[in-house]
Amino acid sequence: MLDKTYDAATVEPRIAKTWDEADAFKAGAGAEPGAASYSIVIPPPNVTGSLHMGHALNNTLQDILIRFERMRGRDVLWQPGMDHAGIATQMVVERQLAERQEPGRRDMGREAFVERVWDWKAESGGMILNQLKRLGASCDWSRERFTMDEGLSRAVLEVFISLYRDGLIYKDKRLVNWDPKLLTAISDLEVEQIEIKGNLWHFRYPLEGGETFQAPVAWDEDGNPTEFETRDYITVATTRPETMLGDTAVAVNPEDPRYKGLIGKHVVLPLVGRRIPIVADDYADPDAGSGAVKITPAHDFNDFEVGRRHDLPMISVLDREAKVRLAENPEFLEGVAQSAELTETISAYEGCDRFDVRKRLVARMEELGLLDRIEPHTHTVPHGDRGGVPIEPLLTDQWYVDAKTLAQPAIASVREGRTNFVPRNWDKTYYEWMENIQPWCISRQLWWGHRIPAWYGPDGKIFVERSEDEALEAARAHYARDVEVLDMEAALARWDAGGEGAVALYRDEDVLDTWFSSALWPFSTLGWPDKTPELANYYPTSVLITGFDIIFFWVARMMMFGDHYMKTEPFHTVYIHALVRDEKGQKMSKSKGNVIDPLALIDEYGADALRFTLAAMAAQGRDIKLATGRVAGYRNFVTKLWNAARFVEMNGGKRPAGFDPVGVRETVNRWIVTETGRCVAEVTEALEGFRFNEAAGAAYRFVWNTYCDWYLELAKPIFGEGSEEAREETRATAAWVLDEVLKILHPFMPFMTEELWARTVEGDAEAAREKLLVHTRWPVSAGGDQSSASEINWLVDLITSIRSVRAEMNVPAGARVPLVVTGAGEVTRQRLATHEAALLRLARAESVSLADVPPRGSVQIVSGEAVFCLPLADFIDLGAEAARLAKEEARLDGEIARIDKKLGNPAFVAKAPEEIVVAEQEKRAELVELRDKVVEARKRLADLSHA
Repeated sequence: MLDKTYDAATVEPRIAKTWDEADAFKAGAGAEPGAASYSIVIPPPNVTGSLHMGHALNNTLQDILIRFERMRGRDVLWQPGMDHAGIATQMVVERQLAERQEPGRRDMGREAFVERVWDWKAESGGMILNQLKRLGASCDWSRERFTMDEGLSRAVLEVFISLYRDGLIYKDKRLVNWDPKLLTAISDLEVEQIEIKGNLWHFRYPLEGGETFQAPVAWDEDGNPTEFETRDYITVATTRPETMLGDTAVAVNPEDPRYKGLIGKHVVLPLVGRRIPIVADDYADPDAGSGAVKITPAHDFNDFEVGRRHDLPMISVLDREAKVRLAENPEFLEGVAQSAELTETISAYEGCDRFDVRKRLVARMEELGLLDRIEPHTHTVPHGDRGGVPIEPLLTDQWYVDAKTLAQPAIASVREGRTNFVPRNWDKTYYEWMENIQPWCISRQLWWGHRIPAWYGPDGKIFVERSEDEALEAARAHYARDVEVLDMEAALARWDAGGEGAVALYRDEDVLDTWFSSALWPFSTLGWPDKTPELANYYPTSVLITGFDIIFFWVARMMMFGDHYMKTEPFHTVYIHALVRDEKGQKMSKSKGNVIDPLALIDEYGADALRFTLAAMAAQGRDIKLATGRVAGYRNFVTKLWNAARFVEMNGGKRPAGFDPVGVRETVNRWIVTETGRCVAEVTEALEGFRFNEAAGAAYRFVWNTYCDWYLELAKPIFGEGSEEAREETRATAAWVLDEVLKILHPFMPFMTEELWARTVEGDAEAAREKLLVHTRWPVSAGGDQSSASEINWLVDLITSIRSVRAEMNVPAGARVPLVVTGAGEVTRQRLATHEAALLRLARAESVSLADVPPRGSVQIVSGEAVFCLPLADFIDLGAEAARLAKEEARLDGEIARIDKKLGNPAFVAKAPEEIVVAEQEKRAELVELRDKVVEARKRLADLSHA
């Protein structure tokens, strides 16, 4: 006997253990012989991570597809694993060392520190995988991979070396996002844009040799200059004054008439004395500020491109800790005459923090009369998301991948339809990134990660090899002398000393960007570079489910490497899921205090309720506004099904061996068999089209409304008063439909459905389950009887309409109202006779009768050729009800008008966050729908009053 209530906290761990003991998720488990493969690679979570709502959505959607295809008999693999998360993991371990007052990373040395990180991973890392198991993720956990494990490390080494030898990996000096706190280059994804209330400083750069020009200072209505002023300087503006020390040009637009005569001339950089050219470049916007732009190629990404176009010097004036370095900076000093001004500048700023220099430099420019003005300026400043400080564009030597070359086949894969984005509009984002792709910086100044397999010799020769021994062998052949590997400092000292003896090499200190190893994920996790059976069977994978924010950082790079090494795309479909926001549509963040913890929801409501909530709200292209109340609502759905199963059990419902649903005779049973087939078809089609919300919605409506609310209600009289034959058939049918329901719901709510699958046949040896539900075949339509379906659906629609009218007209719940039918044809008469008892019971009808004309004071419902009349005049206070409805309509009109005024305000629409505007639009739609119902109720009441 089923327990009175369903206890998710007890059931879910037990079911998880059952799956684990049965090895239920192993690749190919439960597959039909010779079945086609279906595979998904999990987006590898960080080894430092814990489950957040984005993970919960992403993995729920993957698991729905995996369980669905497994039940369809496919040879399924869901490949799990984790990313080593270079920056995050190194920070976690360094923080732990500091908290325990142990020697720091540099004190213990690289080898000992890396060993300590591995110890941390063994003890504390990977917690998120156990959290995914709590969510019900049915990965093949026996195949868990890690981006730093031996096999994946071998794949990374193979790819780096082969790309280097093909000229697709190279070393270059370019600008990177530099984190001055963590002392490493970081990717754009690790940069957070933060709005800052700062300033825009306008400086005057003197023209060389006392040159002057006529600068307009007044304009007419048409924008033509009317007054001019003779100036011997150009005004430029900056939000980072400290970078002016590295300026190498001033850019003006070639079409700007103010400055055409100055192009090719020079200004003298204040505080430094450097002579820098005025160049013509479209980057300068004539309508922005003065129209003249200072160019600092070594400290700004846009300026870097201008610098390359005009072959400007790249002068870096900040070191890796964002301190000003001028004194021993040959690029800074080159071409600058010694002067008291230069000496003072170097003395004042050398070794100082960038923000300290900013304040003192502005003050100095003001003293010299070169500060034109200061404007308050709110702008976004990029910060490192881990270090938490403003990043600096820094000119450094780094390793790069020739992404433009690798991108071409990956672009063709999508353009030619071999890989498709769902929703389709995301392919535009993909093209935009890929067709404007820049070299990919793959080196990071960390210790935790895949160390770059490159060794340097004293003549600048780089030896890229699989091992130190191979690097030594290559170096011996190159130098024709004995060679040894030293650490970098020792090697550089040996080089400076010169002399005879062994040639010193040192290994590159950097590691690879974590996205480099994860770009190989679809094939490296399957055993590449070895030709494994798994690689042959499961690659290319079937679908990738991920968020839009890593289309470029991960999806595109997997496409590049898959096309390059496997000569085919890594997946056929890329499903881009939306964001999970809070109930007001705001992005969740710790600073806002609106983060919803999925583990807390699982503790309170169960994993099934959370999973179904996320699936039901996962409409393509629409962000999810999650409220805990929605999860509570779907927990009620879990309870509803559990209670339905108990009801069937208590009424003797069980499916005898050989039960054939096609052969049932009772109309209500033939109807439910037909509707079950329709539900199966609808859910199947929706899942095949990645319309998760439609699949969940179809399942929900069928289970809650069709099966629980209608079929079991209509079956009650049969259970109690029907013939023995009818009772037996209905018991069997109820049990059969329940089984089909468990199959349909299993991908969405695996724990409770697996529990019911086992419990609903307890003690019945004849009906014992052959398999776990996870391996049971997905249902197919058993056919149907459209005539029976039409008859029962007519009854359901009629009762629903009567209930709706009663609710609209505020009829007391306990009141029984006569039902009078006019214009009934033969079919309607037969149906009325058959289902009179159901109408009396479920529509709270006092009686059912036929008449030629509608009775006075009745509300009329048209169904087919007949009119169903409810004489309500004696059951409600017409005056009071009219007043109530009029007041409600006025209230709704006021609410709608208030929202219309807000949405009609261009300032509100322009300034309010998008989620607020959308929320107001949605609220208006709800109010309009409610008002329409009130208007209809008033119309009915008016008709009733005049009858």
